[in-house]
Amino acid sequence: MYRLIIKKREIMKKIDENEKKIVVGIFQKSKNFGFVVPDDKKYGTDIFISKSNWKNARNNDKVVVKIIGYPKNKKSIEGKIIEVLGNKNSAGIDILSIIKEFNLPIEFPIDVIEEAKQISQEINENQTKNRKDFRNSYPIFTIDGEDAKDLDDAVSVRKTENGTFLLDVHIADVSNYVFSGSSIDREAIYRGTSVYILDRVIPMLPIELSNGICSLNAGKDRLALSCIMEINKEGKVISSDVCKSVIKVTERMNYHDVYKIITEADESVLKKYEKYISCFKDMEELALILKKRRMKYGYLNLDIPESKITLDKNGRAISVEKYDINFANEIIEQFMLTANETIAEKFYWLESPFIYRVHEEPDIDKIKETNRFLYNLGYKIKVNKDNINPKAFAEVLDKIKGTEYEKVISTIILRTLKVARYEAENKGHFGIASKFYCHFTSPIRRYPDLFIHRVISRYLEEGYNISDKEKEKLIKKAIKYSESSSEMERQAVKAEREAEDLKKAEFMEDKIGNEYDGIISSVTSFGMFVELESTIEGLIRFENMGSNEYYIYDEERKTLTGEKTNRVFKIGDKIRIRVIDANKQLRKINFELI
Repeated sequence: MYRLIIKKREIMKKIDENEKKIVVGIFQKSKNFGFVVPDDKKYGTDIFISKSNWKNARNNDKVVVKIIGYPKNKKSIEGKIIEVLGNKNSAGIDILSIIKEFNLPIEFPIDVIEEAKQISQEINENQTKNRKDFRNSYPIFTIDGEDAKDLDDAVSVRKTENGTFLLDVHIADVSNYVFSGSSIDREAIYRGTSVYILDRVIPMLPIELSNGICSLNAGKDRLALSCIMEINKEGKVISSDVCKSVIKVTERMNYHDVYKIITEADESVLKKYEKYISCFKDMEELALILKKRRMKYGYLNLDIPESKITLDKNGRAISVEKYDINFANEIIEQFMLTANETIAEKFYWLESPFIYRVHEEPDIDKIKETNRFLYNLGYKIKVNKDNINPKAFAEVLDKIKGTEYEKVISTIILRTLKVARYEAENKGHFGIASKFYCHFTSPIRRYPDLFIHRVISRYLEEGYNISDKEKEKLIKKAIKYSESSSEMERQAVKAEREAEDLKKAEFMEDKIGNEYDGIISSVTSFGMFVELESTIEGLIRFENMGSNEYYIYDEERKTLTGEKTNRVFKIGDKIRIRVIDANKQLRKINFELI
């Protein structure tokens, strides 16, 4: 029965993507008929709803519509309401609409829930047999955001007598609980990834796993897959191993407290974690060494701030600001990158079936286009079609560090790069300048990580010698899951961005008339986009640029020039704006130049 459900979901997903059979929008009712205004403005038309297909929808309800008829002789598209979400102004309906718009699964099927409830929330000693025991060996820490609940990675760093570092990255052994072919596994394949939409999470795994037995909670025995690395003073991994383990996290740390410890900025925090200060100082030293090595090889340190949107108890945006990232975040990033590279390289040379995280070099034509823009600012990415090296990009990023153009050029370079994806074939990772890369460190929230954990476990169980027949099966799965996980990741990213745009517009709805300083982030043939310090972005159309001037758009240089005044607007310019419109439903904000 479950296989039929999965098959039906796959079919429905194809219909949604290729024929747009399911649409979310606002219902408008008249006496004998109604219509739905789609949230997705690319759809292009309202949808006619006959009275018999209203269901129980009321005026201004957000609804989910199934298309039942396409235009003939210029008649309206006809639809049938299949779900009423609630009034468009009710708390949480806006985010729920986005979830429905992108066909993201909210609830787990009953058999998945029942299977999850059967999983014990405690480790017994039988489960620890044939595992390396790290429970009482040295301090182990999780370092995450303060509100994180699914803790799937823990770390430990020690210095050796000869000056090298021992870095242990312990990752939750989700594969010990989620078996191939189980109900939970099939649902995880379908979901592909956890989705984080502002104040809510749509998890890949049921809460019993994601927040329960798989989460590396402090003071609790937990099963893990551990990547053990010895790293020299130059940041090179000189030896490594991967093993099944059992751990007990010593302390749950957050980024802010770790940063206060390494900067010695807070006496109360230093006193609280006094006996672990040397551990965090060692972590800081190693992370700096690893980052320096990466930068040497062309690691693209794109410093593009993320948005932090705070909602009130009714789900309304009450603040929008830059997300505060400090070096404690970088410590974990450098450690996870190193573990991911180490695991990917190890299993590449084993010629193992695997899922790699692939980021191919950008197209030369895209680089030429970017260079035409950079030339006007005095910069250039020095490449040719036979030699596209991340170092050339890294050199530009290094030159703009701390300049007024840093944010804008970083964004332009990001748009030049290709989108990373999953593949069963190793093709390297351009953005981190790595020949071998995978996602190993988040099996609670990403299916490719869970899959390669399962592969690693099989190799460990069989002494690195699995049969050709099993390899063949795993290769087919790796190809299949790479494609499905990449697609679901794209959907998740789109949904997360739409939710951010919606809430930013909502936040600005009562800011009409307010004035702000901003930077021109993009120039188009119809106006220019301006980004504020808070990360909020809005559009200034030609008619809102303060005069009856006619503007000439230079696509190559990305500039606007006034025909009469010769005033030039270009990306990176600082300007002052006034908010003239903000529309939550359209997810748009409009400014005027002042």
